[in-house]
Amino acid sequence: MIPWSSEPSAESAGTPFLMAYSLGDGRDGPEAGRQAMRTALETMGLSVGDRLFDLERDTGINASLLVEGGSAVLNLPFLKVQCPVPDEWQTAARESGKVYLICSVRPWPEAVPGRPVEEERLRAFVSDEEMLADSAHVLMPVRRVQG
Repeated sequence: MIPWSSEPSAESAGTPFLMAYSLGDGRDGPEAGRQAMRTALETMGLSVGDRLFDLERDTGINASLLVEGGSAVLNLPFLKVQCPVPDEWQTAARESGKVYLICSVRPWPEAVPGRPVEEERLRAFVSDEEMLADSAHVLMPVRRVQG
């Protein structure tokens, strides 16, 4: 999973994005990983490429996002992952109350967890029309620890 946000403006802290993706390094290869991701998304009630799901309106989809203490924790039926997020991303998530999640069916082997991704590589991957068409798009409400 990788976070980024749009540029802030005078009116907004920006839009926070998260992308979940496979590295394509499973024992059966990248094509099997692509099909497994598509099946997992469809099984949980999401479709690939044809609409934006808003989990405040599209109920019955088992997914949650906790943003707290500099981390984002994404829970899907087939994936539970935590990643550090920059302060500006966390500010944007709190301000908007939603995060735009992209679940890419296309593997991204260059984006290895724990290693920095150059901005140009991130921009090239997330702006690729074929990748975007081959992804599930979800507005996730931001949850926080009560206390």
